[in-house]
Amino acid sequence: MVENLRVALDKFPYSGQYGLKEVGIQADALEQGGLPELLKKNGCTVEEVFATKLTADEEKQYGEINHLGLANKHLADAVSAQLKNGVLPLGLLQNCNGLMGMLAGVQHSGGWKPLKVGLVWIDAHGDFNTPETTYSGMLGGMPVAISCGLCYDRLRRTCGLDPALPPKYVTMVAVRDTDPYEQDAIDRHDIAQITVDDLKGDSPAVDMEMERLSVLCDKIYIHVDADVLDPSDIPGAGLPVANGPTAKELADAIEVMFEYPKAAAFGVASYPAARDPDKKALKSVYMLYEATVKGAQSRVD
Repeated sequence: MVENLRVALDKFPYSGQYGLKEVGIQADALEQGGLPELLKKNGCTVEEVFATKLTADEEKQYGEINHLGLANKHLADAVSAQLKNGVLPLGLLQNCNGLMGMLAGVQHSGGWKPLKVGLVWIDAHGDFNTPETTYSGMLGGMPVAISCGLCYDRLRRTCGLDPALPPKYVTMVAVRDTDPYEQDAIDRHDIAQITVDDLKGDSPAVDMEMERLSVLCDKIYIHVDADVLDPSDIPGAGLPVANGPTAKELADAIEVMFEYPKAAAFGVASYPAARDPDKKALKSVYMLYEATVKGAQSRVD
């Protein structure tokens, strides 16, 4: 058992969408709602609270996509340093466009050679669209495709994620709402799936996928978009999708995932802070962070 788990909170307030460079509501709300105290209560030491911020010179540069890439690079540098120091990074992400920075940080947490990074993508949506497949044009529907090198290569490289992830390094969990051409791309790239039914039953799918990724990859990043949960457990979700896992069901699966030594970092995106007056959604999200540290603590030190 790990007696004193050292963790860091990595706040990423940049959305990169609709001209909003920096919003910060989600990241700050996750921290200020009591997460550091919850982690300490669960036997963790919070080594750092890192807040991603562009430099003054970067703020002057042109373009929201460019700003998103630069901000992700700051996040990546923080995550990389934390992992090198034996600290578990916990991402508090404005939306899923923080994915690339988390992945890049894990990728460059070894020596000079980029590590092979697996991705467990837990979201009601695949976020596997490209500019050619998207119906909406929403950049937030593309981060997995970007991370896999299917579009926006300059953005990915600015984030520090290079090389791109091979699609076989990706496992999608509880994805159930995709655009038609997005689903075609997921099928053509043979992206592995863990279904909602797998999470609700006694399926071995979680262990099987963690074992598969552990063989293929050096480290694994586990990412949650809060809207993956059933709407009853995530009231106020921006893009709710019916028939999702409960917070308890997903927390149980995440705890199992972090029992695997190669599970190296965790992040939650899109907590609906402005639409959660009763803090029910916050309680659900905190269950996921708590499950992460419990799983990591159960490893043999």
